[in-house]
Amino acid sequence: MRAFLARVDAVIIQAVIAGALSFSHLHDLAEAAGQGGWKAWAYPVSVDLLLVAAWRRMRDQQRAGLPAGGSRLWFLVALAASLGANIATAGLLDLTDVPALLRVVVAGWPAVAFFGGTLLAHTPRTAEGADRSASTGAEVGESMPLVPAPAIVEPTVSGTAEPDLIPALEPVADSDPAPVSASTFHLPPALVDRALALARELRSSTGEPADPDTVRARLGLPASMTSAVAAHL
Repeated sequence: MRAFLARVDAVIIQAVIAGALSFSHLHDLAEAAGQGGWKAWAYPVSVDLLLVAAWRRMRDQQRAGLPAGGSRLWFLVALAASLGANIATAGLLDLTDVPALLRVVVAGWPAVAFFGGTLLAHTPRTAEGADRSASTGAEVGESMPLVPAPAIVEPTVSGTAEPDLIPALEPVADSDPAPVSASTFHLPPALVDRALALARELRSSTGEPADPDTVRARLGLPASMTSAVAAHL
């Protein structure tokens, strides 16, 4: 706890020193540029306020997942003004003979700062603006009448479209199954040899070709396999 308080105290002291020096440099530069009296004291307040406001708005937008390009731009503008005043008053500029361009920049700063502060004030800080826009769009959508989607027309064989939808066809089970062809049954080789042997035996005993139905019955096969037996005789 003491270490944390020591770090906080060090940061506060450093911030006070940096703010006081920057405040003094901005005051001296504004006064050298012809802004005397209370106006010279207002310039550092304007620059520091724009710097802090842009920084806070930039952080809020980044946390909310919003683009922070505008806030970052105004933060850099205020930082450049503060840093430029610090450098100009470090002996690199003759404060008794300030260039005309610098006088114009100092005189135009209040308008620039006001414009930047107005934009920052009207920039969405969080995603509330986006949520509000989405809710507004939803309300508008609810107030509008719903239009049914056009029906999908299936083309016919001839290439023309029917005016009505074609209903989906469901498979219908046949009450009478199709007859099974003889080629459906495949007799094993041993059974084929047995059938041929019975056919030869019947032909030798009767002198006529063997009847497939008789061979099938001798083999103990069902009646539906008579055609399969006949295919091998």
